[in-house]
Amino acid sequence: MSPALPADDPTDETPTDPAADGAATITPYRDGPLIVRGDFRLVDQDGTEIDPGRRTVALCRCGKSGIKPFCDGTHKRSGFSAPSAPSRPRPAAAIRRQGDPPA
Repeated sequence: MSPALPADDPTDETPTDPAADGAATITPYRDGPLIVRGDFRLVDQDGTEIDPGRRTVALCRCGKSGIKPFCDGTHKRSGFSAPSAPSRPRPAAAIRRQGDPPA
């Protein structure tokens, strides 16, 4: 069974997946869910697989969804606020860039 998603949810099945090789991409939407597209496995903390029912899903970031781990649009009513990208670079990313060989 596929979770119910809001009408304006960006989880359509259009082939706009930037990972042409089928690898999963995860996009945090501003003030909204994490959109997962492509080939992925979703498991709970015990390792039990959760059937997402489709190749594109919206995962809750606000913690208030009634169908966790999936988004049900509650973030809009609850006033959830989160940016789409980190407000500052992650330290590991800077270290990795410094250690990369010159191109």
